[in-house]
Amino acid sequence: MKKINIAILGAGSIANMMGITVQKMDTVTAYAVASRDLGRAQSIARKYGFEKAYGSYEEMLSDPKVDLVYIATPHSLHAANVRQCLEAGKHVLCEKSFTVTAREARSITALAKEKKLLLTEAIWPRYMPMAKTLLDFVKSEKIGKIHSLTCNLGYPIGHIERIQNPDLAGGALLDVGIYTLSFASLIMGNDVKEITTTAVMNDRGVDLKSTTTLTYSDGRISSLFSSVLGPTDRMGVLYGDTGYAIVDNINNFESLKIYNAEHELTEQINRPAQITGYEYEVQAAADAINAGELECADMPHAETISIMELMDKIRHIWGLWYPGEKDQA
Repeated sequence: MKKINIAILGAGSIANMMGITVQKMDTVTAYAVASRDLGRAQSIARKYGFEKAYGSYEEMLSDPKVDLVYIATPHSLHAANVRQCLEAGKHVLCEKSFTVTAREARSITALAKEKKLLLTEAIWPRYMPMAKTLLDFVKSEKIGKIHSLTCNLGYPIGHIERIQNPDLAGGALLDVGIYTLSFASLIMGNDVKEITTTAVMNDRGVDLKSTTTLTYSDGRISSLFSSVLGPTDRMGVLYGDTGYAIVDNINNFESLKIYNAEHELTEQINRPAQITGYEYEVQAAADAINAGELECADMPHAETISIMELMDKIRHIWGLWYPGEKDQA
């Protein structure tokens, strides 16, 4: 089994989280960091023990020792950065949201298949052991058939420029709302029949908070709230016909608490010890590369594209089209 050399493209805050993670993993190598600012790349490389630092993406991508590139740039750059990596023959783990639009997602997944390279979305909860625990729980019917779901996610990050700016594909939906949609998809699937949604926008036209209700073909419902105006409790609640269950922190699963119809706690499952939670997506990507696979089973291309399509539809109901998007439609 080859030990995969990891490179980080981009040197923002999320690159630091990946640096913390990779330096503590013994199954992959912290190999390189690239930034348009060499000093920033060198800073992260020194801090987390990466072997190389590059002052351009092109220089890093020309290094034959780079196996897997983690893309840590703003959403608006993802499609172009992924394409650049694939054209250079590198496998890719791309931070969420995968792209700005579903059209971009379809384009780069097609290119990855053409190049016979792994491409997967780094939406970390989907790779965690607790995700399988949740799927097993749903199948167990310990609270009967699940008919409804609610969840929320919010952080006080609305002041950050990349969140405020439509040119950077800003807004709450692509940054935090995607986690609520992914959680609903994990539990309820993707057979969405109807979308009801409302949002509050900033003066530059991107969403600051929103509420979305998804109605499925069989009558089940998911109610989702996301915000960049302040913290929320991050809870996910699953409602069955004989009980309910509470998931603590849908963005980094902490526990699953199961209750009966009398509101009695019948079982609690806590997440296993972890480095940061990012290690699972990295390991899944490394394992897929070694197995010669082009997708990760935890987050296949079809799932990524389905959620991107859903976000397109939700935004367009609000009247939010990112710059240049209508020209591509």
